[in-house]
Amino acid sequence: MIAIVSAAGLVAGALIAVALARWVSRPLSQLETAAQALGDGELSARSTAYHGPAEIRRLAANFNMMAARLEALVRGHQATMADVSHQLRTPLAALRLRLELLAEESDEPAATELAGAQEEIARLSRMVSGLLAIARAENTDTPQVDLPVDEVIRTRVAAWRPAAEERAATLNADLAPARARMAEGHLEQILDNLIANALDALTAGGVIKITATPAGSMVRIVVADDGPGMSKQQQQVAFRRFATTNGGGAGLGLAIVDRLTVASGGTASLSDTPGGGLTVAIELPRARTERLLRRTQPGSR
Repeated sequence: MIAIVSAAGLVAGALIAVALARWVSRPLSQLETAAQALGDGELSARSTAYHGPAEIRRLAANFNMMAARLEALVRGHQATMADVSHQLRTPLAALRLRLELLAEESDEPAATELAGAQEEIARLSRMVSGLLAIARAENTDTPQVDLPVDEVIRTRVAAWRPAAEERAATLNADLAPARARMAEGHLEQILDNLIANALDALTAGGVIKITATPAGSMVRIVVADDGPGMSKQQQQVAFRRFATTNGGGAGLGLAIVDRLTVASGGTASLSDTPGGGLTVAIELPRARTERLLRRTQPGSR
């Protein structure tokens, strides 16, 4: 009788423990799902953990309040960016058109001066576009997706190869299949800025090599050139706004690269290319499916 009562008590205790564990873990799982969605850029994500212990319900309510305030802040930044884009780009385009009309009706000395003014306006337009790109990267709510890194790089290399050939430079890639998780379109922007910067730095006969390989839980993308490179002091400030090694650039290319990379949960770094030049290394989080597969493989950490 004692054994039967003891066994019944153990079974009852186990059933109660399982029920309590589910009662606690279910709202926690829902809260985790909402937090992950918010981290991926879905600002409308909210927790539906309205059941379970009072502490978890309060945590879910605080999370929803935080997410709502974050969404309001980002929406406000986006509205500001849209206003700035309209208020700056439109008058710049109108001013450039007027200068072009004046240049057609002016004598040669005046036309030369107007051409210089047009170049400054074009430079200012590029600077405005770069600042807006940085602001969008810092306040983006674009959902992240799994992207085939090797395919994206091949597409951008094919698009930039004619420009490289015009400058007598070589552009090639050595890629391993890999997928990263980031906002759609960001990787293309990163590559375009890095390739453009490398081409501007190279002289005839220069080489740009792009590699991409999985590295643990990250995907490592390296863009290396054999140009003049940067000093250590220049490398330390290269990711800041308006930091430039030449007077013709706006100093926003690498700043955009850094913001887009960080917005995706990655890192960007600079180093010297062996033999001379600059190497930019970008590390991006691997796709969810690849990370799960890696965790289930024997010997993985």
